[in-house]
Amino acid sequence: MTPRAAITEDVGNFLDGAGEFFSSLAEIKFGALFLALLCFGTYLTFRARAFYNVLRAAYPAERIEFKYIWGAYFAAYGFNNVIPARGGDVIKLFLTKTSVPNSTYPAVGAAFFVEAGFDITMGSLILLFAFTQGVFPKPPDFSKLHAFDLSFFASHPRFTLFVITALAIAALVAFALLSARVRAFWARVQQGLTILFDLRRYFREVWLVQFAGWLFRFTAFWFLLEAFHIGGSVKNVLLVLGVNAVAAALPFTPGGAGVQQAFLVKVFAGTAATSTVAAYAVGQQIAIATFSLAVGFAAIFFIFKFRSFKEVIAAGREHREAERAAAVR
Repeated sequence: MTPRAAITEDVGNFLDGAGEFFSSLAEIKFGALFLALLCFGTYLTFRARAFYNVLRAAYPAERIEFKYIWGAYFAAYGFNNVIPARGGDVIKLFLTKTSVPNSTYPAVGAAFFVEAGFDITMGSLILLFAFTQGVFPKPPDFSKLHAFDLSFFASHPRFTLFVITALAIAALVAFALLSARVRAFWARVQQGLTILFDLRRYFREVWLVQFAGWLFRFTAFWFLLEAFHIGGSVKNVLLVLGVNAVAAALPFTPGGAGVQQAFLVKVFAGTAATSTVAAYAVGQQIAIATFSLAVGFAAIFFIFKFRSFKEVIAAGREHREAERAAAVR
């Protein structure tokens, strides 16, 4: 199948799922859906608190208000659910940098990666469980799934290797170009990772806080499965979280929508009717995207006083250009 045909099929599958979702609106358990979104919002709040603790460790002498970090976190998450390739992270970088006095982009950007420690450990355990259940597709079968981004890279291993190699070379070239200022650059990066050098503090203020948030995320997907009549259970939730882990690794569509839908239809094929699973796959995506985008927009409007995401991006570019001009002087 050509990439163009694969994309067309991917979009068609999503629209079919959306049709199933909207046609079954009357059957959704809205009480469970409300609880799911409430838990999901709590999960993101815990994640924002962990990120706030990372920044406090990096800038102990600065006064950092949690509401700004919370707002930046929600704004980025909401934007990532409608824009591919994690474009919301640019918004998060700008809003966070301007919310932390005397901070730098390298330090704030490095702070993003501290969260990855928990995600990798928990994600690895969840994927290990998912692959042992007999319903989760194995990597060699990814190319057979109806998701363009996943199928394309799985079907073209040489091209995938080329992309990875090209990205590595680009990183080395960028490093070489920055060599004149590399010492100052890495000093700022190290500042953003400060909390990692105190493992007890990292475990207490970041890992455990993220774990508390993860419990709310687990609960949120339990209620989502109940809301769409799939059935909440420990196994089903862990399978959904496994799907999310794969989708997060391929952020080529907003929220990894195509990958999630293809995986969920495969994983729950023997649990519920295909139409029910399709409605759930798209429905949970629409519900989370709508909720996070609404809260994110409210954050940039009421907390940061911007009128749109476009205005935030424009302000970020102007701020970055002003900093570069000041550095040249």
